[in-house]
Amino acid sequence: MTTTTEHSLDGRAQFGARNDLTEPDPEVPERARGPRRYSPRYKAQILAEYERLDKAGKGALLRREGLYTSLISEWRKQRDRGALQALAAPAGRPPADPRDREVARLRKQNQRLEAELAKARRVIEVQGKLSALLEQLATDSVPETGGET
Repeated sequence: MTTTTEHSLDGRAQFGARNDLTEPDPEVPERARGPRRYSPRYKAQILAEYERLDKAGKGALLRREGLYTSLISEWRKQRDRGALQALAAPAGRPPADPRDREVARLRKQNQRLEAELAKARRVIEVQGKLSALLEQLATDSVPETGGET
């Protein structure tokens, strides 16, 4: 029985028939680059359509467009805040101003330098006290030599 199975597999391979034993295609499809961007008009259209539908229709719309309910919620908030101007604004944190970044960098550097200066002042103070102590010990331990200095 195994010979007929082997012959049938060989026969299919000779005629180019594909079977379950062929290896999958190793090529990986290219991924999308970055997050999707939505125009204000698209957002308004989707919101209007979403609000007209029942629960099953809303789910179908989200699957069809590849959207999440969190996007719909965010778009509603944007719409309520300022209509199309808010819909055009990207979601997320606004970009940082370069001047603010420079000010933050300089403040951090200033704090670091102030800490170094305070440490240097403490070292100088300790060195001064040590020098005074050594001088006092040196003068106290000098033997008196009959009036000669």
